[in-house]
Amino acid sequence: MITISVVICVYTEDRWEDILSAVASVRAQSRAAHETLLVVDHNETLRERLAKEYKEAPDVRVLANAGPRGLSAGRNTGIAASGGEVIAFLDDDAVAERDWLLRFAEAYDDPQVFAVGGATRPVWASRRRPAWFPEEFDWVVGCMYRGHPTGRVRVRNVLGGNASFRRTAFEFAGGFATGIGRDGDKRPLGCEETELCIRLSRARPDAVLLIDDRAVIHHRVPAARERFRYFRTRAYAEGLSKALVARSVGADKGLESERRYTTRVLPAGVGRGLRDALLGRPGGAGRAGAIVTGVVAAAGGYVIGSVRARRAGTEFSVVDVVEGPEERRSEGAAG
Repeated sequence: MITISVVICVYTEDRWEDILSAVASVRAQSRAAHETLLVVDHNETLRERLAKEYKEAPDVRVLANAGPRGLSAGRNTGIAASGGEVIAFLDDDAVAERDWLLRFAEAYDDPQVFAVGGATRPVWASRRRPAWFPEEFDWVVGCMYRGHPTGRVRVRNVLGGNASFRRTAFEFAGGFATGIGRDGDKRPLGCEETELCIRLSRARPDAVLLIDDRAVIHHRVPAARERFRYFRTRAYAEGLSKALVARSVGADKGLESERRYTTRVLPAGVGRGLRDALLGRPGGAGRAGAIVTGVVAAAGGYVIGSVRARRAGTEFSVVDVVEGPEERRSEGAAG
C-alpha cells in the first residue's frame, strides 16, 4: 500500500485549538497516514508547545521551518523530512473527513497520477454564508468555488490547502517556489501551488493531475474574513499573485483556467444575482456587485503586480527538496 505523509504548516498560537483539531482529523482517518508533520514557521514558542503536546505521539513530528519565513518554505521543509511516497497538505484551520486520505490513495493506483486535490467546504463563523458573498468567489476564503471542476477529473492545478503530490513530482519539478504565496506579510497572497503544478506539467507532460471532490475537508472562515473589506483585499492580492505566476511560468498557462472563469462563470454569476434581485430574494444585488468588485480588484492587482515584477526583475527560488531515505530517517531520529 502506498504510504502518505501529511504536512500541516502552522505559524501562530492563535490557532492552537484549530491545529489540534486538524491533527486529530488526520489521526482518525480510515486510511491511516504514515505520519503527520507539523512544520512551525519561525515561532519557537509554538514549536516547543507543540513538541510537548505530541511528545508521546509516535505518528506526529514537530519541525521548525528550515527555510525563510513563509508557507512555501514550510511545505518544502515538510517534504524533505517526510518518509511517505505521497505527501498530502492540510491547512492548519481545517479538518479532514474520515475518508480523505483513502480517496487520495485510490487515485494513486494509477502510476501516471502525480497530484490529487480535494474539495474544501467553508465553515462560516456566523454559521451561515453572508447573503452578499457569491459562491463563485469562495476561493477568497480558501474553498472550492462555483465553476471549479467537480467529480473526479483532470485539472491544471490542485488547491494548496487540500492537496497531495507523489514524491517523484518534486524530483521532476523541485519544491514550492519561495517568492510566491504567503511569507509572513499581512497581505493574503497565494497561488504557489498553481505555479508548482504548471512547472510539474512542463517537466512531465504525461503527468495526470486530478481533483476528487470526495476527498473533503472543512475549512474555518473567521468573522474577519466574512467582511467585504477582506473580500476586496483578498481579490486584489490574488491579482498580485497571478502576476507572479505568469512571470514565472508564462501568461498562457498561468492564466489558462482564469480566462474561462472570467468569461463564463462570473458573467453567469452576475446574471443569477440580478435575477434574484428582481425576484426580491435577499443578497442578489449584493452578490452581483461583489462579483464585479472582485473582478476589478483582481485585475487591478494583476496589472500592478506585473509592472512591479517587471521593474524589479523579480526572480523565484526553486529548491531541491527531496532527500534520500537515510537522511529522512536521521531527521526523524533527531526529532
